[in-house]
Amino acid sequence: MTKGRVEAFSDGVIAILITIMVLELKVPEHAGWEALRPLAPVFWSYVLSFVYLGIYWNNHHHMFHLVTHVTGPMLWANLHLLFWLSLVPFVTAWMPHGASPAAALYGLVLLLAAIAWTILQAIIIKSQGPQSRLRAAVGRDRKGKLSAALYACALPLAFVDRWISFALYAIVALMWLVPDRRFELAAEHAEGHGTR
Repeated sequence: MTKGRVEAFSDGVIAILITIMVLELKVPEHAGWEALRPLAPVFWSYVLSFVYLGIYWNNHHHMFHLVTHVTGPMLWANLHLLFWLSLVPFVTAWMPHGASPAAALYGLVLLLAAIAWTILQAIIIKSQGPQSRLRAAVGRDRKGKLSAALYACALPLAFVDRWISFALYAIVALMWLVPDRRFELAAEHAEGHGTR
């Protein structure tokens, strides 16, 4: 089975999610800069979630560049990832209300998306064997494990001070803002050796 349909479907879902999120930015009723002030929390929530969806889209693209063939378990694992990502617009819309449960739920969705990503990655590696390019690229996956740990810390901290949780979510996003070079380097290495 080819990977083109998986990539196209995933690209489409992520594009729709971004579109849904931007619809929460309502046009102010009044002219002038002051009319934009109430939109600031909604805008910053949108920016953070846009960055997260962009990170997933970018790394999904790079990871699937290393996939040689697609299996049924990969399809289901990919849908599992997309399920958690599809909840991002909901938690993004709730987050500007400033309540601790909203901050915690945002982190829970991010944590479960990260777990789904790890499952997808593991299924791909299992399918392609221990010598797969993805296996070599992932290595110990310190950044992935650190991200999950920060999400897990942010959940209870949301009930202490939601701003601590928001700061942790922003730190994780900054960690991943640059596309994962492990995947790019593995793809370049494989192409240099004439493999696909």
